[in-house]
Amino acid sequence: MRNLSVHEITAALKDMCMEANYVLSEDIRQSLEGAKAAEPSPIGASILGDLIENANIAQENAVPMCQDTGMAVIFLEIGQEIHFVDGDLKTAVNEGVRQGYTEGFLRKSVVEDPLNRKNTGDNTPAIIHMDIVPGDQLKMTLAPKGFGSENMSKSKMLKPSDGIQGVEDFIVETVSLAGPNPCPPIVVGVGVGGTLEKAALIAKHALTRDIRESSEKPHLADLEERALERINKLGIGPQGLGGQTTALGVNIESFPTHIAGLPVVVNINCHAARHIECIL
Repeated sequence: MRNLSVHEITAALKDMCMEANYVLSEDIRQSLEGAKAAEPSPIGASILGDLIENANIAQENAVPMCQDTGMAVIFLEIGQEIHFVDGDLKTAVNEGVRQGYTEGFLRKSVVEDPLNRKNTGDNTPAIIHMDIVPGDQLKMTLAPKGFGSENMSKSKMLKPSDGIQGVEDFIVETVSLAGPNPCPPIVVGVGVGGTLEKAALIAKHALTRDIRESSEKPHLADLEERALERINKLGIGPQGLGGQTTALGVNIESFPTHIAGLPVVVNINCHAARHIECIL
């Protein structure tokens, strides 16, 4: 059994909140640079250049890449041999978010009640997903999620007979309907299977995968490739002004499901696609 102080978690998450909002991850940077070089639309190529310049300015000056610094979504993979000490885990996680968003001058976007709409003032509570895994380490993945893209996400309970083609069509349809709203070029996370809430969870988790990596399942890797090709033929382009770079990647995760169902959730991320990991 390994003792882990929750104060370490708070300190790490504080730094992660700031870095995720200030620094474009390497997979997204490389994808934007590659897309700029290949984009035939002059306007599209110019916009991609602007996005790269924006990211450079944000990193150099330690300021957010986007004014919407998101709702903090956190995945915790907790080694079963860890014993947390010095406090409560959820409290420590939210304290890290509070400190990061306050001290990092990140916009506070969370309201305490979805109907009364009073701002909590510190961007908490975070959305926390926990999973118990073997070992004595804690892996934390933070994905600040802006709602320009989150609002464009959709779910659908397909029939099993709809099959892979039905899933592919729904992915492309969702992106087409979203148009310029999620600030393309986007990253598309897809969850297939499980139940409705499980499909939504794995769609969100799919957005944290390096977009340079394909699914380990061959049929999903093929689906990712086909969906991305169709999406980039929609002509939406960077910031919706035309071009072939509507999406940088499509990441799909799946989970076993019921014989009578085929749940699918498409969760869209903006061009920043913020995500960062830490292991304690």
